[in-house]
Amino acid sequence: MSDFGHRAGAALVLGASGGLGGACARMLLERGSDVALTYFRSPSSLDGLLTAAAETGRRARTWQLDLSDADLTAEVVAQAAAEFGGLHTLVYAAGPHVPMRHLSKVAPADFRGQILDDVSGFFNAVHAVLPHLRECKGSIVAITTAGTARFPVRDGLSIAPKGAVEALVRGIAAEEGRFGVRANSVGPGMTTDGMADRLIKSGDLDRQALEVTKNNIPLRRFGDAQDIAEAVCFLASDRADFISGQKLDVDGGYGV
Repeated sequence: MSDFGHRAGAALVLGASGGLGGACARMLLERGSDVALTYFRSPSSLDGLLTAAAETGRRARTWQLDLSDADLTAEVVAQAAAEFGGLHTLVYAAGPHVPMRHLSKVAPADFRGQILDDVSGFFNAVHAVLPHLRECKGSIVAITTAGTARFPVRDGLSIAPKGAVEALVRGIAAEEGRFGVRANSVGPGMTTDGMADRLIKSGDLDRQALEVTKNNIPLRRFGDAQDIAEAVCFLASDRADFISGQKLDVDGGYGV
């Protein structure tokens, strides 16, 4: 499959050092795209993607990026576009692990910080990349959460900002369609790649709680990063060229 082999420029994957971002970047490479990759703290986590790029005959380059810094974000986007001769796709897969707390126990400062990190970070990236996407009628795919359709208790610190990101995605689709730019989001449910382990190690969920969570999923199992990457790459490809402003939950039926 070579969905992106005909595309000039590269896909910019924000948060490529994470499990979901890394899976998306790898699949984009496999399907013919060069990739610009960003990380926040761990450059070594991208070594495997650089190797994969070389093995597939594609190009990849990495940048350190704090998305809360609008000027730095604009600079990185400009450098990536110059390096690859344009950007055809923005994949937003950034965001730190968010502790699970009841909303009544979330401090206002923590909530404000999460909004700044997630919502403002996403907007900073979109603001910088839109001129490049207009040039090639490109697309944006934001990885959000299935929790905006069915609220998981104690996850409001994550769900609220992601809901705002989804609203921005719809706004971008409505306003930028006249330039041929599409925007969609993918809502992961519980995945085995990192999420469950992080929740257990942080003490947010124990094994019993995970079993309860699994029983709330009609398919009675968790997904993985490949499931999310498939949805992201489909929405970014020409196979989805008449899909915009939509959200695709990849959650095993959790939201039904």
